[in-house]
Amino acid sequence: MSRPLGLRYTASMDAIELSLFASRIEAVCEEMGAVLARTAFSPNIKDRLDYSCAVFDEAGELCAQAAHIPVHLGSMAYAMRGIVSRVDWAAGDMVILNDPYLGGTHLPDVTLIAPLFVAGECLGFVANRAHHADIGAESPGSMPISRHLQEEGLIIPPSYLLRRGEVDTALLAQITGATANAEQAGGDVAAQISANRTGLARLQAVVEGLGAGSSTAASEAGHYREALRHLNDYAERLAGDALAAIPDGEYHFRDLMDDDGCGNQDLPIVVTLRVRGHHIDVDFSGTAAQTAGNINCPLSVAAAGVYYVFRCLMPAQTPAAAGSFRSITIRAPEGCLLNARRPAAVAAGNVETSSRVVDVVMGALAQALPERIPAASHGSMNNLAMGARGGEQDWDYYETLGGGMGGGPLGPGQSAVQTHMTNTLNTPIEVLEANYPLRVRRYALREGSGGRGLHPGGEGLIREIEFLAPARVTLLTERRRHAPWGLQGGVDGAPGRNLVNGRPVASKVALHLAAGDRLSLHTPGGGGWGKPDS
Repeated sequence: MSRPLGLRYTASMDAIELSLFASRIEAVCEEMGAVLARTAFSPNIKDRLDYSCAVFDEAGELCAQAAHIPVHLGSMAYAMRGIVSRVDWAAGDMVILNDPYLGGTHLPDVTLIAPLFVAGECLGFVANRAHHADIGAESPGSMPISRHLQEEGLIIPPSYLLRRGEVDTALLAQITGATANAEQAGGDVAAQISANRTGLARLQAVVEGLGAGSSTAASEAGHYREALRHLNDYAERLAGDALAAIPDGEYHFRDLMDDDGCGNQDLPIVVTLRVRGHHIDVDFSGTAAQTAGNINCPLSVAAAGVYYVFRCLMPAQTPAAAGSFRSITIRAPEGCLLNARRPAAVAAGNVETSSRVVDVVMGALAQALPERIPAASHGSMNNLAMGARGGEQDWDYYETLGGGMGGGPLGPGQSAVQTHMTNTLNTPIEVLEANYPLRVRRYALREGSGGRGLHPGGEGLIREIEFLAPARVTLLTERRRHAPWGLQGGVDGAPGRNLVNGRPVASKVALHLAAGDRLSLHTPGGGGWGKPDS
């Protein structure tokens, strides 16, 4: 077989060669995602695209990622070094995990990692993380109102799903057997395996393409490592220039989580940014202690929010590599909401608390960069989990809903969109109604919910669902008590509302609904930016 055409490696890659190399390894991640979406069984993965793919070096440092889900990718970037160092890797291995305290986020996010071996040595890893609507929790949708990690589903520590190419059928049966639909769960895991196999093949082609046509495998590996070094150095330079534009100083901000679903309200998240040149220290001292409910998160999830915000300040061409985050340090007291201790419940920490981390970091940066930072967006993934057990049809479904984007210095916020830490699509009404005993009665903009301003915030949305059969429903939502804030004189966005048959229900609640009941989510609008004209 002839070698694939590719880049010619030189000891000092010029700008064009480096740009091509960065694009090729990013394309590996994009193709992995395409394979995952087209081969998955569940609407949550194939329609909502609730997954992420990335490439790492042999130490677990991020090399490239696709534009998938920020909370997935940032947490993997933070935690992967610890994961890969604990495993004795061999060619053909794939490790599966979802343990939030061992490199995961929350239990529905299942991660598969596969090593690439060249000339007998490990050169790096491909990984994908996908949200499984059923991971074995007693509550359909596996996003319960929980007080303990074990209530949230099956906990998978880093384990060999494939060892030297052979599938551990007992482990796979344990994972799929914990779900209500083993066939669908098995199909989704198989899709994740296929995505990693595609990634390994494409990454190997990138490595081989760095040779000049007569290189040995060992020299190609050396060329690949050197190209990664150039890539990380370039990312560090671009990031450093962007971060150095932030004025030196200390910047503080405080915001509140509405509640934890277990009776505790108004839980503060506090940040102090210390800026010295291009070095940023992000300190969450003063944040509330971990709580009884499930809005806790591991530090890797908080890091994902931090990385996302600073990545937004960097030039678009900055490679998604570990070098772009070398100047950022993150600290949170052990045992607080953002650095919880096992076995604290974390199901909503990944989705809701990570969103508030973005808000507080942006709020602090608005003091340093008032002409660059937008007002708060809707600040919640508006999580809806539902399903049924033991009837004519066992089913599980999970979705997140968009809301209003905050207005900013450059213009108004968009309406009814996912913002910041999630990047999923809505589930098309046709798909929802074809797969589940549901009927969508209303799907509309929530007019008047965006905050007024020189640049107003975007509108939230209204999604009303009628249940055609009895179901259990869990809502995990935020910004129902505390509105998304405006900036520079802009007005706050409207808080969200949750209704059942027209009556308000709590922001975090488990419900038993009968056939004919209607659930309506009115998501928050974005804050306005700048004083309104009138």
